Amino acid sequence: MIRQFKNINFYVVLFGDMALFALSLIGAFCLRFDFDFTNAHFQGILLMLPYVVGLKAVVFVFMGRYRGMWRYVGLSDMLQLMYAVFISSVLLTGVVGFFFRFQGFPRSVFVLDFFLTLFWVGGFRLLIRLAYGRVSRLEDGRIAIHTGNQKGRRTLIVGAGDAGEKTYRELRDNPRLPNKVIGFVDDDSGKAGKKIHGVPVLGPLEKIDEYVERLKVEEILIAIPSAAGQRMRRIVQLCEGSGVPFRTLPGLGDLIEGKVDVQALREVRYEDLLGRPASEIRIDEVRGYMTGRCILVTGAGGSIGSELCRQIIRFEPGKMVLLDASESALYAIQMEMQHKFAFKKCCAVMAKTHSNGIMDAVLRAHRPEVLFHAAAYKHVPMLETNPWEAVFHNIQGTYRVMESAVAHGVKRCVLVSTDKAVRPTNVMGASKRVAEMIMRAYQGNGTRMMAVRFGNVVGSSGSVVPLFQEQIARGGPVTVTHPEAMRYFMTIPEACQLILQAGAIGKDAEIFVLHMGTPVRIADMARDLIQLSGKVPDEDIKIVYTGLRPGEKLYEELITMGEGIVATSHDRIMVLKEGGGWNGFSDQEEFRRWLLGGIEELTALARAHDGPGIKRKLKEMVPEYQCQDSEYVF
Repeated sequence: MIRQFKNINFYVVLFGDMALFALSLIGAFCLRFDFDFTNAHFQGILLMLPYVVGLKAVVFVFMGRYRGMWRYVGLSDMLQLMYAVFISSVLLTGVVGFFFRFQGFPRSVFVLDFFLTLFWVGGFRLLIRLAYGRVSRLEDGRIAIHTGNQKGRRTLIVGAGDAGEKTYRELRDNPRLPNKVIGFVDDDSGKAGKKIHGVPVLGPLEKIDEYVERLKVEEILIAIPSAAGQRMRRIVQLCEGSGVPFRTLPGLGDLIEGKVDVQALREVRYEDLLGRPASEIRIDEVRGYMTGRCILVTGAGGSIGSELCRQIIRFEPGKMVLLDASESALYAIQMEMQHKFAFKKCCAVMAKTHSNGIMDAVLRAHRPEVLFHAAAYKHVPMLETNPWEAVFHNIQGTYRVMESAVAHGVKRCVLVSTDKAVRPTNVMGASKRVAEMIMRAYQGNGTRMMAVRFGNVVGSSGSVVPLFQEQIARGGPVTVTHPEAMRYFMTIPEACQLILQAGAIGKDAEIFVLHMGTPVRIADMARDLIQLSGKVPDEDIKIVYTGLRPGEKLYEELITMGEGIVATSHDRIMVLKEGGGWNGFSDQEEFRRWLLGGIEELTALARAHDGPGIKRKLKEMVPEYQCQDSEYVF
């Protein structure tokens, strides 16, 4: 309250209120006696005025009616104001009754004074808000007076709900936003024909192209933050058909980060168009095996590994060990953990998983209970021309990790795999299939082994989406391998949530896959991204088909022959169990000896940089591998 008395605005509003208190009393006498004053009435006003003004001012101060920021006055503030006026009127009536026995003061005056005070003081605050709504300070210090964006881009808002109404108010009141809202569209037939702040709700989304043409709309804002999957795809397709640029309100993650006003409007991202709801993690199940424990993440600096680290710290692990071969990537994630998330209990290990003895040394020193193996090379064409690196990192590295995990008593070990391991047509997919076989070979040794298999991850390094966005920014062309190429897509957070969930529900030697909906045609994705950038495909930005690259195939799969789909406790996660037997061997031990022998041969071939020999050996170990000829870097 002392700070309040030092604020000049407090005195401006206080003295303004005191003048209105006096005006209300005079008005109450005028209305009561039909403006026919006698000298007795005038004396009564003069006698009562100090009590009215003083008492009401004291009540308003002690009830905190001057602590609000009246530029943001709302319904709750008006209700509190009504309460303060009521209390002051009751006290005033008691004081006059006690001291003057109402002699010369008709009781109806107090009722009239209550309503006039509420009217004048409430109107004063609304006037303050109106003034602030029309006046704002620009970044250079100048004062801007505006009248609701009467000029600017003619804008249509999709969604006539709460988000749409808030969007309109921000556009109306913010001079920095050059938009003039001319209408809303909404599928709710009950809203059609009505108005929001004087702006009409035109009708359903299906007619959006008609509204755009008739009203000369220049921009569309999608104000339905909760829309996702099929609903968002439908909205986007209708907006695309209108031929004008469109954007959408931030999603929940953006709101949590504090981007809460219309200036945070973002371009529609392809994550919104996956064609299915985003999968949700079961927090209690994951917390049960993470909290307070030491967690090791290999490949911690990569797209998946770094996001995995960000999600793991939500569950308050006792310690995190970050392992990566890239110095810059490892440093970046370590600094992010320590400074952005204030998580100090992490150790950064710069190493390659396939280096002799490194995994044993790391596990012996830190004793992790949970291990996430995300370290791998995954760029298909690159590994086709450098197949020895796939052997070193994807196969030899996985072998060292799994062997050390069992030797040092790691309780859970989760391998990050890929849909390219299914009937592989490239070295990368075949190497990851061998990695899955290594996981199976080490099952049942006190460490729960499991793998997570998913499709392309939007936004990860090597994903087509960043490449397309970069090509669009340069003005094109956008290069697509084949008009019929199709892929499954998921977001980085989804991928990491699946990994964490697998660690919670996995038993041993299981491969988990996400129910990923319908695969997306890459050419359609390219067209969508071009349109979302406000360009016209094949006119502003050309699409060029370059042909399938070495090792690529038209369609990706998530399961292969001999793998049975089994339901899990999570409705959007499936588990695959391989058929009986051990690849034709009598038992697990014989299978493991055969597999380790194959890995030794592959390693020898990799050291000799024998590309054809590596592919032949991979074909022997993974019979379904469709080996393709390719050129090598040397």
